Amino acid sequence: MKSTLQEALSRLTPEQRFAQVMQHGTMSVELYAPDQVDPQQPHAQDELYVVVSGTGQFLNGEEVYLFGPGDVIFVPAGRVHRFFDFTDDFQTWVIFYGPEGGEKPKS
Repeated sequence: MKSTLQEALSRLTPEQRFAQVMQHGTMSVELYAPDQVDPQQPHAQDELYVVVSGTGQFLNGEEVYLFGPGDVIFVPAGRVHRFFDFTDDFQTWVIFYGPEGGEKPKS
């Protein structure tokens, strides 16, 4: 399986700001490019964001931090999170994986 950023971008519309580009087992990959507001709600699976372009801030539970191109952000299943104060060129890959409720950390 392979996808390019250009292929994913061609699937975005003003009404739909994410595009799934691949899926295998529990894993799915999407490109996400919110327009001014990130309306996300907590997800059932763990997820990784890999920022393609843009800068801004990210709320991850009770933590807030700056992000930029090349950053990787982990969000465990069920956690409140969202991007805010982001630039117009913000785009990120989103990788969902694992069981509903998230994976359990190794002890």
